[in-house]
Amino acid sequence: MHRNGLAAWAALLTGTLVGTLIGCSPGGAGQAVPVAATASAPSSGEASASAPDEEVSVDRDDALAKALKPLLPDGDARVSVAVAALDGATDGAVYDGTSAFDTASIVKVDILSALLLRAQDAGRELTPQERAYATAMIENSDNASATALWEAIGGADGLDAANLTLGLTGTRAGAGGEWGLTQTTAEDQLTLLRAVFGTEDAEGADSGLSEASRAYVAGLMGRIASDQRWGVSAAADSASVCALKNGWLPRSATGLWDINSVGRVSVGGKRYLVSVLSDGNTTKEAGVALVEGAAKAAVAVLTG
Repeated sequence: MHRNGLAAWAALLTGTLVGTLIGCSPGGAGQAVPVAATASAPSSGEASASAPDEEVSVDRDDALAKALKPLLPDGDARVSVAVAALDGATDGAVYDGTSAFDTASIVKVDILSALLLRAQDAGRELTPQERAYATAMIENSDNASATALWEAIGGADGLDAANLTLGLTGTRAGAGGEWGLTQTTAEDQLTLLRAVFGTEDAEGADSGLSEASRAYVAGLMGRIASDQRWGVSAAADSASVCALKNGWLPRSATGLWDINSVGRVSVGGKRYLVSVLSDGNTTKEAGVALVEGAAKAAVAVLTG
């Protein structure tokens, strides 16, 4: 059992949450996230067909960066965002997508994915106890259940091994059993969302997770506790169905907050994957407002 320092750390993590909602709150105005892509000017002999693609990419990233700028408060707060259309389109946008952030409870989606990969490799179904832990961990963000499944996957080594299969290249598992201190990036979280929500027609089918495993994780993320309806869901239509996972963590050394949210939202009948990571927030409420504003902005850039 990896419980070194768990009691003290768990007390810090009590704010870590999940959040998915059926009938999401209406998405308000806002804008979101991307690392501006650099593109060299085409030479005079370059095919004219390539120029529009480059222009669109740069304009989208510029629009995201400009939209996010007024949302950033003075002080130490940082935000990183990645967004992509799920239905028939692979292009998206990213703002500071490779900077590392602590996961807090959004890592629980990764833990469950690792467990399912191990079960698939062994040619077995999850046990009733594993399913009970998985339900509590995702739907209610139960930390004790997360610890039990963290140990079942082999702790940090098991998560890192699973992430190689899932295609997460910038995520490193937390040491000493502190799974909530796993470091990740917005781009990696978008990769994980594709692994969960992707289909044969949209990226994700090659992630290693079977169709049944993907449906299982997505189903749990679609049944989040009602008091956790915040985060990327703010970007969705009021009539849409969202699936997400939130996490928050107060830092004892600074008094600042890590606030994260990842998931799938629907706007105008189309689905989008959104990951927003933040830290250095002065309060939980300020962090939630920043994450929600960034999610709205990110989706708005893709929907026009």
